[in-house]
Amino acid sequence: MPRPPFPASRSRLAAALAAIACTLPVAAGAVSFDEVKREFRPSDTAVLDRNGELLQRVRTDASVRRGQWVALADVSPALRMAMVLSEDRRFYEHSGIDWRAVSSAAWGNLWNTRTRGASTITMQLSGLLDEDLRRANSGRSFTQKIGQTVAAAQLERSWRKDQILEAYLNTVPFRGEIVGIDALSRTLFGKAPSGLDAREASVAAALVRAPNAKPALVAQRACEVMRAMEPGQKIDCDALDMFTSAAVQRRAFDATEGIAPHAARRVLKELREAGETAAPPSRQAAAGKEAAVRTTLRAPLQRFALATLQRHLKELRGRHVEDGALVVLDNASGEVLAWVGSSGPLSQAAEVDAVTALRQPGSTLKPLLYAQAIAERRLTAASLIDDSSAQISTASGLYIPQNYDRQFKGPVSARTALAASLNVPAVRTLVMVSPESFARQLRAAGLPLRESGDYYGYSLALGSAEVSLLSLANAYRMLANGGRYGPPTLMARPPVPAPAAPVLDPRAAFIVGDILSDANARTRTFGLDSILSTRFWTAVKTGTSKDMRDNWAVGWSQRYTVGVWVGNASGASMWDVSGTSGAAPVWAEVMRFLHAREPSRAPRPPAGLVEAQVTFGPGADGNALEAARSEWFLQGTEQPLFALDNAGTPAGAGAAPRITAPADGTIIALDPDIPPLHQRVRFESEGRGVQWRIDGKLFARGNSAQWLPWPGRHVIELADATGKVVDQRKLEVRGAGVVAKSARR
Repeated sequence: MPRPPFPASRSRLAAALAAIACTLPVAAGAVSFDEVKREFRPSDTAVLDRNGELLQRVRTDASVRRGQWVALADVSPALRMAMVLSEDRRFYEHSGIDWRAVSSAAWGNLWNTRTRGASTITMQLSGLLDEDLRRANSGRSFTQKIGQTVAAAQLERSWRKDQILEAYLNTVPFRGEIVGIDALSRTLFGKAPSGLDAREASVAAALVRAPNAKPALVAQRACEVMRAMEPGQKIDCDALDMFTSAAVQRRAFDATEGIAPHAARRVLKELREAGETAAPPSRQAAAGKEAAVRTTLRAPLQRFALATLQRHLKELRGRHVEDGALVVLDNASGEVLAWVGSSGPLSQAAEVDAVTALRQPGSTLKPLLYAQAIAERRLTAASLIDDSSAQISTASGLYIPQNYDRQFKGPVSARTALAASLNVPAVRTLVMVSPESFARQLRAAGLPLRESGDYYGYSLALGSAEVSLLSLANAYRMLANGGRYGPPTLMARPPVPAPAAPVLDPRAAFIVGDILSDANARTRTFGLDSILSTRFWTAVKTGTSKDMRDNWAVGWSQRYTVGVWVGNASGASMWDVSGTSGAAPVWAEVMRFLHAREPSRAPRPPAGLVEAQVTFGPGADGNALEAARSEWFLQGTEQPLFALDNAGTPAGAGAAPRITAPADGTIIALDPDIPPLHQRVRFESEGRGVQWRIDGKLFARGNSAQWLPWPGRHVIELADATGKVVDQRKLEVRGAGVVAKSARR
């Protein structure tokens, strides 16, 4: 039955609505198109490298999924047509309110006749832009509808039609959490909005009308849109039904994608903690673009490091190794140039960031230990240390360190002991330094140990404490910088100036670097043709933790520090993985990549170093313990000959006498039930012609002494033959004060 001509009553209704609208305040219409575009924020943040190249896209808004703002020219003509035909056929004819549709809807409500809604695209957009006009689950109130009408009229007066349609397509909700045409296109169809065809466009338009409807209802609506788009054409609605059902279940638009997920999360966390927000990548293209964070990473290096680590771990699959991590630092600035937190798909714990995870570093702490011993003049690089079976008394019993190969080399120089990574000499060196003193040095180098040095005891020399790959690599960077510590950074910011005072004697740092770059010195363990040897200058140390759980390779060149860890995030042991077959090959490949066109030269020795020729006395077989060579010394510690004494133990070694017991910070509790004369503290030392002082007063001479303690805090000093204090320990005696004092009398 034909519809009656447009009645006068409907004209009067439209006029009445217009009069009401004119009395309401301006709402969303007062907002400019540029403001809306500028305030648009994708649900992702782009994490960029130092040159602006995309590294990672991270989901930072969990409430919605929005892509980037898409210009109308970049939306397919099919989608534009489908949206107008579906939502607002007279979009290009009306001025924001389709009065014919309004009166038709009102007339239909009066006669209970179903008609298309009267809400135009402009009116819908006004509701999207103004919180007060937003549709609730129960629909809009009468006041909201009138306000929406006012806002639509304002929008039409200040915006162009193409701007209205562009803003609408970028802000309209489609399905579930999906908002805007970019997120819809990439999520449901796996392509950009410019590539949508008529079938995909019809499904998109159908979702606007019924965002969360069942697939069958969406397909039915999409078929109607297709018929309107292609009048006279036969539309296969059954095929469209199957296509729609498949499309609405797709989630092709990954929330997070890229090559640096762990670094991206780290830098965004730093921003949140600092109260900062990501900024658009450029001011010229800021409007509607995703937020971006520029990092210090190098995208080509990041890709190479990730590919190299994954390839090597595939080769180690048969040895029960599935995880790895890698970090590259710029020595001068502390900028992180590569950050690979896991092996990705090869790992069962890919979300764990092994760059920051705490693990036992094994022998990689030894360079820091020897550097401290050299700085304190307890050792020189040529000093002889006995690599033989040792039983060291501790509070919990005897500590008996073993070498990696369960064999002993006899007397060796400190250079050989460190380069060949011998365990027993390292423990003997820690006895000289003391665990607590070494722990303080590690903390100064940026390794925040959870416990005190005495908690770890002498096993600290072999890496029993837990550290992160990032902090360990940065501690090696401290060695590369002559003992000057500076924090690493992922943010592209002005570099933090290095502190004026180094945390380690620059001369000791230089000597340790010289040792770690010495291919000859490491031959006893690694052989002549080691993966650690490079054609350019590098200093490197490997390490393996207890029970083969972690394998490390950390080292530096003139400009870069590279740290690599391989193992299992679960803590499971590896099978037959050594210092040169685990992390070292990855370290070497990354170093070669960094220096493919960039030289690396040995550092210049700092002032206060002396280079001198040294020879070594005969061993038990009558041959020289080590070949004569040129060696570096802190000025005043040099000597021409290093030999064994008559007892066959290392003599002199050019090092100062030292206290071997008690440990620094020892607390002694006196027992009132034991006679005071039976409660004595034994002092032990190494060196010749030494004397003991307690609180500045001479107490005894010789390498050992027994002291009757009394309550209080005391300073125990060891002086050499000239009376110069060369070592000291602080200890505290508690309890049984009256008894102890009477014993003194």
